[in-house]
Amino acid sequence: MAKLYFHYSTMNAGKSTLLLQAAHNYRERGMEVLLLTAQLDARAGQAKIASRIGIGSDARTYTPRTDLLGLAEAHMAHGPLACLFIDEAQFLTHEQVWQLARIADDLSVPVMCYGLRVDFRGALFPGSAALLAIADHLREVRTICHCGRKATMVVRQDAGGRILTEGEQVEIGGNERYVSLCRRHWRRAVGAP
Repeated sequence: MAKLYFHYSTMNAGKSTLLLQAAHNYRERGMEVLLLTAQLDARAGQAKIASRIGIGSDARTYTPRTDLLGLAEAHMAHGPLACLFIDEAQFLTHEQVWQLARIADDLSVPVMCYGLRVDFRGALFPGSAALLAIADHLREVRTICHCGRKATMVVRQDAGGRILTEGEQVEIGGNERYVSLCRRHWRRAVGAP
């Protein structure tokens, strides 16, 4: 039975690396996979999934208006689909997460989602909240804070390195913009009690 998986973490934990490795394993065995990433995150180039360690792959993009169930069904009209991979899953809508559940449940295609759990304010992203609620399998991908503890939070900083506590939930950036921290150091950085 196919399942809906959510692999989550903070920034710089290697989520895209894990996605690319898993997709490679399917392809190496001659199986067809479909890779999707959020259109709004083009840091690696439009329609690309890339890891900081230098590996990457072409992908299709999705927006909040993309019908993911329809996309999977159209893909399957041309042949079997062994697995659907979603990068930047935090940008999915609630409705899209339910479409992914239908892909697993009704089309019997495993769906592997990779994304952030919380934003720089410590709030869940909509896609992550829905995945945490309905995914069959949850896996925390771990990374560490500068103190050596598990990093579960992220801070956003400006060009001068000052910590920002306000702003839009979504602002694309990498190491120059975000730093992963343990909860204790995140609280200190944002001035939370």
